[in-house]
Amino acid sequence: MKILIAGAGAVGKHLAKLLSRENHDIVILDPNEERLQNLQNDFDLMAMVAKPTSIEALQEAGAADADLAVGVMEQEESNITFCMFARSLGAKKTVARVDSYEYSSPRYADFFHKIGISSMIYPESLAAEEIVDSMKRSWIRQWWEVKGGELVLIGVKVRKGAKILNIPLRRLCGPDAPYLIVAIKRGSGTIIPHGDDEVKSQDVVYFMTQQKYIPYLREITNKDDYPDVRNAIITGGGNTAMCVVKQMPDYMHVKIIEQSEERCDYLSEQEDITRHAMIIHGDGSDISLLESESVRTAEAFLALTNDTESNILSCLAAKRMGVRKTIAIVENTDYIPMAESLDIGTIINKQTVAASHIYQMMLNADVKNVKCLTVSNADVAEFVASPGSKITRKPVKDLRLPPNINIGGIVRDGKGMLVNGSTQIMAGDEVVVFCLGNIQKIEKYFI
Repeated sequence: MKILIAGAGAVGKHLAKLLSRENHDIVILDPNEERLQNLQNDFDLMAMVAKPTSIEALQEAGAADADLAVGVMEQEESNITFCMFARSLGAKKTVARVDSYEYSSPRYADFFHKIGISSMIYPESLAAEEIVDSMKRSWIRQWWEVKGGELVLIGVKVRKGAKILNIPLRRLCGPDAPYLIVAIKRGSGTIIPHGDDEVKSQDVVYFMTQQKYIPYLREITNKDDYPDVRNAIITGGGNTAMCVVKQMPDYMHVKIIEQSEERCDYLSEQEDITRHAMIIHGDGSDISLLESESVRTAEAFLALTNDTESNILSCLAAKRMGVRKTIAIVENTDYIPMAESLDIGTIINKQTVAASHIYQMMLNADVKNVKCLTVSNADVAEFVASPGSKITRKPVKDLRLPPNINIGGIVRDGKGMLVNGSTQIMAGDEVVVFCLGNIQKIEKYFI
């Protein structure tokens, strides 16, 4: 697949790193030579010092033959222009990163499609969705719904006292079990588990289940003592914080601590923010300020600044002051393993969120959704089984799937079901699949 990436900032570099491992023909364009300096040496791609909105540069980069063009520059207007030009020159699909609700609204999808943009991504809004989901259920690390909640994926950090520890999965996840354990994050590695594997204390366990069994999972993972989040403190009043406040349910209220006086003034003028939030001018890493703002009685602490190190340290401090639910934006992917090892709570990475959407655009099979698990090198996708496809020819136990692939569940005729070895997948089923490594290797089973 030939892919053009416009912009060598944090998101562009992350995409280049991910996609170059999968033997794609990648060209990344940026006018800043310093940004591109190490990319070509570190990854298998071509770096062009050029303005991505230059028609001549796009022609030279091969836009006419591009399967996918991704605009991830700082300015959304430039990303939109890049995608329009790339599409006009022949690119099959285009994706533009934007930073406004208006452009990312589904009601404008047809409008943007007509001018050459296949899809919009607003990473701050997508990250906020994950954050709010995590706040609604303070005991989980990750939440992902399939088909409006017919099936649910949850990630839970299990500790001493959980009822599922040290028991072979063939006993835990039998045919009548109300859940499947589909992936386990242990230390720096991720396991696609099989019957002889066991859950250990400090694992992050990914369950596939149905909504009605969520309380049962909370009980067996020993998470009943986590309080519901009604009051929270947010450090950093950027776009992610704004998106969080806009998406919060009415029963939640927050205090936003922001260092920039100008930004505080701006936030204070937004009615859809102030109805849920109190704006405080100050340094969110100042322990005395956090104490004065009653951090010890908050049910959640969200570190959403642009400073990864500060976010990690702030969450550690909040935990020591007794806050059970902490959430941190960790923009530098190199810091994610360290942040996880420090047990700072839920980790959100906007680059990974953006990559999930772009992966979906790259697949040829009928794919409803793709999710990159932030703290794991695992992906989960929702594929639709085509008539006559390999996945429909035999029961699951006889498919001889690679060991790095696990089927979590299916949605058939609108109803979610867990799977076992005897399950026969049928054409039209929406199948939830977990994979370590290149998710594109899965699609051959579904087309």
